Amino acid sequence: MAPFIVLIVGFLLFSVIGYFELPLNEWQTSLRLAVAIMFLFTAMAHWGKRRPGLIKMVPSSLPYPNFIVTITGILEIIGALGLLITITSKIASICLVILLIVMFPANIHAAKVSVRIDERPVTPLFLRTILQIIFVTAVILAGWY
Repeated sequence: MAPFIVLIVGFLLFSVIGYFELPLNEWQTSLRLAVAIMFLFTAMAHWGKRRPGLIKMVPSSLPYPNFIVTITGILEIIGALGLLITITSKIASICLVILLIVMFPANIHAAKVSVRIDERPVTPLFLRTILQIIFVTAVILAGWY
């Protein structure tokens, strides 16, 4: 839920700045910045105190969960930075959508086995699915303007 809040607050903040005709006067630019910040925010968890919970989210059928969590964090950072560069924003958008889709089974697994991150349960699967659709839509709109 925290990434959703970061996305919405970031978008609103950048939109307000854009309202005053500063460099962010288009909603797509505000969204692109908000999505990039959201991915940088989520990437931080891959190395912080939430890391053990993210490792537990990786389905047991996959090898090297530590490595998977590290790589997905790196890919989130690269994708976020790619969104901020006009020439790479479309490919970054495509790659981030693929990453979201590939990582979604971990969310299903986490909901099924009741993984806890920072002593809090993960977002329930139905709500997580809605959020996933919102994130994918935001990433597509951010990269294709």
